[in-house]
Amino acid sequence: MISLALALAQVWARRGQAVTLALLAMLAVASAVAAPAYLLVADRAVAAGQIATAGPGELSLVARGARDADAAADDGTGIDFTDVGHALIDMDGFSYVYSAEMPTVGLERATTYPTRFVFRQDVCAHVRILSGRCLAGEGDVLLGERTAQRLGLAAGDGIVLSGARLNGDPVPKYVAAAPPKTLSVAGIYRPLEPAGAYWGTHGYFISGPDVGSGEPVFTNSLTLSATRQTVTTMAIDGIANPGTFDIHRLDQVEADLRRVEEVSREVGAVQINTGMPRLFERIEEGRAEARLLVPVLAVPLVLLACFSIYLTVGHGAEARQNELAVVALRGTRWWTRWWLATGESLAAVLAGALAGCLAGQLLINAVAASLFPGVGADAGWASLRYAPVAAAAALLAAVAALRRQLFSPVATLLRRTPPERRRLQATEAVVLVLAIVAGGQLALSDGSLTGVGLFAPALLMLALALLTAHALLPLVGRYATRALNRGRIGVALAGLQLSRRPGATRLFALLAATAAVAAYATCAVDTAARGRAVQAELGTGADRVLTVEAVPRRRLLAAVREVDPQGAFAMAVTNLYSGGSRPRPGLAVDSPRLAAVATWPEDAPSAAEVARRLRVAGTERPEFTGTDIVVEATKVPTGPDAELRLIAAVSSVRGLGESVVEFGEMSAGRRAYQQRVAICRDGCRISGVGIVGGTTSEVTGRVVVHELRAAAPAGDATPIRFTEQDRWWGSHRTRTSAAPDGIAADVEVSSGAAGAAWIRPVSAPAPVPMAHAGPLPEANVISTLGGDAVPVVSVASLPAVPVLGRTGTLVDLELADQLTVDEARAQQPQVWLNAAAPADIVERLAKQGLTVIGDTRAGQVRERLDRQGPAIALWFHVLAGVLTVLLGAGALVLTIAVDRARRAEDLTALRVQGLRPGQAAQATFWTFPVLVTIAAVVGLGAGVAGWLLTGWALPLAGLEPPDLPLPGLPRVPVLLGVGGAVLVLYLVAALGVTRRR
Repeated sequence: MISLALALAQVWARRGQAVTLALLAMLAVASAVAAPAYLLVADRAVAAGQIATAGPGELSLVARGARDADAAADDGTGIDFTDVGHALIDMDGFSYVYSAEMPTVGLERATTYPTRFVFRQDVCAHVRILSGRCLAGEGDVLLGERTAQRLGLAAGDGIVLSGARLNGDPVPKYVAAAPPKTLSVAGIYRPLEPAGAYWGTHGYFISGPDVGSGEPVFTNSLTLSATRQTVTTMAIDGIANPGTFDIHRLDQVEADLRRVEEVSREVGAVQINTGMPRLFERIEEGRAEARLLVPVLAVPLVLLACFSIYLTVGHGAEARQNELAVVALRGTRWWTRWWLATGESLAAVLAGALAGCLAGQLLINAVAASLFPGVGADAGWASLRYAPVAAAAALLAAVAALRRQLFSPVATLLRRTPPERRRLQATEAVVLVLAIVAGGQLALSDGSLTGVGLFAPALLMLALALLTAHALLPLVGRYATRALNRGRIGVALAGLQLSRRPGATRLFALLAATAAVAAYATCAVDTAARGRAVQAELGTGADRVLTVEAVPRRRLLAAVREVDPQGAFAMAVTNLYSGGSRPRPGLAVDSPRLAAVATWPEDAPSAAEVARRLRVAGTERPEFTGTDIVVEATKVPTGPDAELRLIAAVSSVRGLGESVVEFGEMSAGRRAYQQRVAICRDGCRISGVGIVGGTTSEVTGRVVVHELRAAAPAGDATPIRFTEQDRWWGSHRTRTSAAPDGIAADVEVSSGAAGAAWIRPVSAPAPVPMAHAGPLPEANVISTLGGDAVPVVSVASLPAVPVLGRTGTLVDLELADQLTVDEARAQQPQVWLNAAAPADIVERLAKQGLTVIGDTRAGQVRERLDRQGPAIALWFHVLAGVLTVLLGAGALVLTIAVDRARRAEDLTALRVQGLRPGQAAQATFWTFPVLVTIAAVVGLGAGVAGWLLTGWALPLAGLEPPDLPLPGLPRVPVLLGVGGAVLVLYLVAALGVTRRR
């Protein structure tokens, strides 16, 4: 009882130190609790973020089954959803929409795609009736507004549709396979939300040359049942109700989906289509990234917490060695001596450890409420699983710090200053060895954050701090000695205090290590934030990217230029692929607008300069005006007669489109071949004259092209003659040579435009200017927009091409288009926009004939990235940096407080011996401020060094980073700002305690 009373008296006598030590222990245990608690929050936040940014297809499912009337046992009438619905019985939390559709013909002239004849439950609630009424009785249908306008139909008109099937021709076509049915147009509709969840993933409103108008003919179940059917696709769309994808129900939804898929496999004829598995995969991937990133700074946080306890307990014990020496002199028993030496510290550490369990969870609750509103922390005991280990580590650190006071003889305890130690202690040597081992494993495992490699950042930073402390403090001692010899007493006393006082090396190492952790966290957070900005901005290409339905390239160019004639906010873009055995992706852009619109990579030549190099002036292609054109050409006999056909590629000067005109089979000798082309009524440019074969096998021949003209030229228009050979060039299937009245072409061709040999006007430069990222295309050749191989020359090397990344090519769209002769549509046509684009840009483009089918904004991409695993995990790095700095400040305050009494005795004695007040002030106020200043600077360097050595292994951009030039270092001003904030905090703590002297 006497020993207990003495221990409590010790605590009360030094209650300030006890409270500070308890706070340090609380931080240590709170850090151990915070990491697993934050991981639980991160799991929930990752799931919530992925659900919030998921597409409609990832939050719904479609059970689909096809029914062939000819193969069915009954007569094929009626709609039977029994088999389809059976697969969805166990799927809870979804609302279901029934639909069925059948291919039909009779409404459109085209036969390469059918008219989609669709029944969809409650369709009238999701369309706007522009004229007429909605569906009521049998025989009613709804037509889309563009279809009705194009076909000249209105509400009340009749149409005739027949169920269709694909025929077996080499070029498949849809043909009528059921009796025609007369239907009444009840109304003209416009979908309210074409991309809404109600419409599912059926692609009703996607149009194109191979899929149709993008406006189904909607009807009711009575009408579809009364129509003779061919192949009917029945589907049930499951649309998630609010709360279905709550983070608490994800496991249940995933289990339900597995059961549904099992049932669908048993049914056999039913297919489940959904993006939910990919959503669940992304959630797990994000959680895996968080589990890798959080421990990277959780480990040094706990280690430094234990180190701070070791330092402060040891420093406090050194200050009360006289008490312990008296206890030892009185011959007390070993357990009494042990209790009196450790009881004060252990009581404070134990109290702090118990408080840390609660404080850690409350801290994470507050962080979750602030950063992830609505997510919350998952209640449970899982976050406390490391609390006993952390508490035990804190207690062991306290006992280890007292080992000298427990086992040293009385003579040693009575010494005011312990023997000077210059060599590394055993624990410090162990830290260095472990740092080398952990760093080696991280490097050899190619950045795998497992095993000892997980501890590499923490151990390397601590080792750097210890080595620097052992290297710098002796230098401070030498400087103090020289200052003393020069009579600078105050500076000398401050330096000697740093270099010779007990625990100075360990305090310096602790402060440097905590500053290093803060610097490392800054490196990770700022580098990742800049990386997400690169992914969102450079990866998107512009502030906003609109994907439009496939249109001819020249129409795309003309439409965008019409909407934005000044080139201030919009740019036309298409995909382009290089040739060779290893094709590389590329972009063809309207380069004069590149600088105004595109997001440009850092460390690259300016966008304006690259655009200037890409847009080399060429000559305009020859023009003619007239709807009937004539080509004069001679087929030269070269042996066995081969069937050759003559074609010409033209493009409207008014942006009405392009056309490949077929003149038919060529006859021997000189002939004039004539054909009508409606788009040339206001003028056309000639893109090339071609020869194709009559069969799929290769044939050879010789043709001389003489001239091209309009059959009825306007005004004094002159024919386009082929006598100037330097104005024309041949494609890779053509060998051209001069002829008496034209250009002779020896060709090797097959059927179809793809197998044609072309004679083209020289309008674009050769080779074509190209900017590129990564290696040059094979043989310096790319494929044009029309597929022909064209030589290119590099005019700029880029670190990355927008969207494509570190491997890709960039050419001018207009120059690339001049090299084409086909009428194919643009590959993935897009309109890139900057922030100045008007709000009604989609409507403006629609008036020019461009239909937007996709809208990607860099801001939305950034929001998704900010809600993924790496971004969420790095908030813990911010928290860890703050906690480590607080640990350092607390240890500093306690060290100065313990040292204050002994330091006052020394200064009093020196004042008695004649030390002036100014010199005493220097000795007092320079000691710890100089220490923390040097430690902060060293810690900043150690953190950056640790980042350079290990930061490359952190999955900041996800487990599969994009092929973009992501930054590897933080911004210097940000790093210096954080280092300055740490230094200010340490200076305030040091001066705040020191000034009390």
